[in-house]
Amino acid sequence: MSDPIDLDGDDLAGVVDLFGALTREELDRALAELAFKRDADPPDARIIERALADYELVAHDGRLVPGPAAFPALPEGAADLPHILDVEPRSPDRDAVARTVEERFRAETARALADGDDAAVARLLDASYDLEAWGPIDLGDARRRLDDAREP
Repeated sequence: MSDPIDLDGDDLAGVVDLFGALTREELDRALAELAFKRDADPPDARIIERALADYELVAHDGRLVPGPAAFPALPEGAADLPHILDVEPRSPDRDAVARTVEERFRAETARALADGDDAAVARLLDASYDLEAWGPIDLGDARRRLDDAREP
C-alpha cells in the first residue's frame, strides 16, 4: 500500500476549475486518476469536506465549484484529466453561486453567534473578506455582527 496523494484545497479547486464544476463523484474519480498516475492512494475523502468547510470549494446545484478562499492550482498530472474523464466543461452561473455562498455564510454566522463559538466567529470574519472580493456579495452587516461578538 502506498501513501495517499498529497493535495490541498487549492489543488482540489484547480481540478474542479478545469471543468468549471464537478459533482462529488466526478471529483472523486478525478482524484483517483491523479493518484493512479502518481502511483499513490487517493486522498482521504475528508479533504473535500475540509475544502468545503474552508470555502475553497462551494457546493451549488449538486456540483462543486472553486470557492472564494481558493487559489486554484493545477496539481501535477491534472492537465490530462479532461481527456481521461468523460465530463463536458461547465459554466455555472456566478451570481447564483454567489447567492448560495452568501446564504451559507449567513446561516453559519447565525449559528456561530447563537452558539457563542469564538473560533467560528473569527474564521467567518476572516472569510467574509474573501467572499466579498470573490463575488457580488455584501456582508457588511454580518461582518459587523461578527466583529461585535469577538472577545475584546
